[in-house]
Amino acid sequence: MTFVVAPSKPKPAPAIGEEGGPATVSNGPDDVAIVTFGCRLNAYESEAIRARAAADGLSDAVVFNTCAVTNEAVRQARQAIRKARRERPDARLIVTGCAAQIDPAAFAAMPEVDLVLGNAEKAAPGALLDTSTRVRVNDIMSIKETAGHLIAGLKDRARAYVEVQNGCDHRCTFCIIPYGRGNSRSAPAGEVVDQVRRLSAEGYREVVLTGVDVTSWGADLPGQPTLGQLVGRILRLVPDLPRLRLSSIDAAEIDPDLFKLLETEPRLMPYLHLSLQAGDDLILKRMKRRHSRADALKLVASVRAVRPDTAFGADLIAGFPTESDEAFENTLKLVEEAGLAFLHVFPYSARPGTPAARMPPVKGPVIKDRARRLREAGQAGLERHLDRQVGRVLSGLVERDGVARAEDFTEIAFTGPAPQGEIAAFRVTGHDGARVIAELAA
Repeated sequence: MTFVVAPSKPKPAPAIGEEGGPATVSNGPDDVAIVTFGCRLNAYESEAIRARAAADGLSDAVVFNTCAVTNEAVRQARQAIRKARRERPDARLIVTGCAAQIDPAAFAAMPEVDLVLGNAEKAAPGALLDTSTRVRVNDIMSIKETAGHLIAGLKDRARAYVEVQNGCDHRCTFCIIPYGRGNSRSAPAGEVVDQVRRLSAEGYREVVLTGVDVTSWGADLPGQPTLGQLVGRILRLVPDLPRLRLSSIDAAEIDPDLFKLLETEPRLMPYLHLSLQAGDDLILKRMKRRHSRADALKLVASVRAVRPDTAFGADLIAGFPTESDEAFENTLKLVEEAGLAFLHVFPYSARPGTPAARMPPVKGPVIKDRARRLREAGQAGLERHLDRQVGRVLSGLVERDGVARAEDFTEIAFTGPAPQGEIAAFRVTGHDGARVIAELAA
């Protein structure tokens, strides 16, 4: 988790579906820096913090939007806070995000910190300026709404991201995030559609729907609409939007409407990043996941049967407690059996307060070795995927000079002039093991 300093806007956040990623440091109003750790959703919400800082007139401050997914994410946040105090001794240091929500006392105990805010408070009017208390963290489980902090969308130069959902109702044994985000809350469909319509009118050619547990969208709304119904409504009511993409989804929650759209709607991008976590049934049961190994393979096969060009990615945990050599091999083999092309591999990190933290652990060197082997399997899967692209003409959204993203999430390195944010056709001539090499098609 390295620091990347952006001159005015955040750098592009981690790859879609990734639960952790580089910290980004970006400038807010009047010498206010927003330091963002972790997921796309945190990057999105840092934009809300930026807007609130500007509206409230905050100055000479650093706001840390923390992540709690791993112990390493928390450690690096603490390290960044200490560094900021050395470099800016007079600045107001404010800590918020999931790690602050889960363990506010730990950050309040740091002498460098001036204010600790919970996830529900971080973009509230006046919260960043309040000096009446050093800690303001409410019960996240009492929060019932998401729509209040919807903003115009986290935007990079090519696409925009819309938060449709926050929180999670599931209690996977390894995961601390529900205690940082609260229970699942869905943004009303009408507000989501209006937001996507505005972004499309601004010229964005691709919008990504994001959240903590996106496929649970609608379960808490009147009538319990499904994510598939929301996606269908967006595509129907925003006909000028060429590309709609989903972030990480739960393999146990793809509803029939969403499946039908994957089959029939070319504007819904053919890429699914699955929250699989393991490929062994006993480990999945101990993780308290709601799918089996067979369920995952069946889903992939069913989608490919109706949309053969779909690519798949997955989150996988290496070295979950009690994971035997045989269990690990089942996960390792799943990469090839499911044809996974884009992996996010997480060495297991015990989070205090989770059931998995009390299970018999796997030794650290074993976890490290298994993570390495999973990444190697992921690289092999990516190269198989890239091999299949050679000779094809791909439609790509230009992210920056010389780099575009195909519909199936393949990165395209190209030569020739193409404006950022536009969609162009690219003829693939080869690959370098990480992305395809292409030229602009005539």
